[in-house]
Amino acid sequence: MPDVRIDSFAVDDRDAVAALVLDIQQNEFGIAITLADQPDLADVEAHYLRGTGGFWVAHDGAAIVGTIGLLDAGPGAGALRKMFVRRDRRGKELGVARRLLERLLGHARERGLERILLGTRPEMHAAHRFYERAGFLRIAEGDLPPTFPRMRVDSVFYELVATRRLV
Repeated sequence: MPDVRIDSFAVDDRDAVAALVLDIQQNEFGIAITLADQPDLADVEAHYLRGTGGFWVAHDGAAIVGTIGLLDAGPGAGALRKMFVRRDRRGKELGVARRLLERLLGHARERGLERILLGTRPEMHAAHRFYERAGFLRIAEGDLPPTFPRMRVDSVFYELVATRRLV
């Protein structure tokens, strides 16, 4: 198993984070999206490192192999964003995605969040299974709070509430 560590985002990570996310979005999933379409990647600090938010990276040596972000989504709520793991570091055996999610959930617990919400795309079946195994339940778009920052490409939504798994 690789020696992957989960670290808080550092300014020096910005370019590698953007490169990883864009590579997966564009080349693996064929999503027509650019860095300009994602201002949160250009300024992680302004988007994620405020309020109850946070951003973490998975390092394998010097290489960034995974990311996860939490946006402050209003009182008691956070929005999970930018969960990406490099293809060769995915899978239950390696546990990179699980460890990233655990770090985010620990942070959310420490800050007293009651709900973690996320949006994803319908074709991301492996991601759906991952979130469901972690205790997230699928919800209708209309059940999202008005403070949830929607992304135009997302149409499948999940929620994890404190009474189920967060605490």
